[in-house]
Amino acid sequence: MNSKRPVNLDLSTIQFPLPALTSIAHRITGVILFIGLIFALWALDTSLSSSAGFAAVSDALAHNFLAKLVAWGLLSALAFHFVAGIKHLLMDMDIGVTLEGGVKKAQITVVVSVVLIILAGVWVW
Repeated sequence: MNSKRPVNLDLSTIQFPLPALTSIAHRITGVILFIGLIFALWALDTSLSSSAGFAAVSDALAHNFLAKLVAWGLLSALAFHFVAGIKHLLMDMDIGVTLEGGVKKAQITVVVSVVLIILAGVWVW
């Protein structure tokens, strides 16, 4: 038996590096976007069904706190997922695949995503 194998795999005690956290967040935002697509398609269908449906959706997005929160959440997930996707495309092209390059790209991903999320919040609210 190999005594050097980890005994405790409690994920709460493991310190993940920033590139790992951004990769995990990329996967989570993908799931959020997949689920959020249900709401986005429902709003699109409702708004295109009639002028009353369009008025209802636009009124909800203008005055309903929950609708604004969902819209901002989906835009935030889209912003992060897009930026992290570009990071993964750069990795696929063998750009910055070193440890230092991975950390730097993860930092840039977080900074650019935060800026886009703030801009999305300003636009929605």
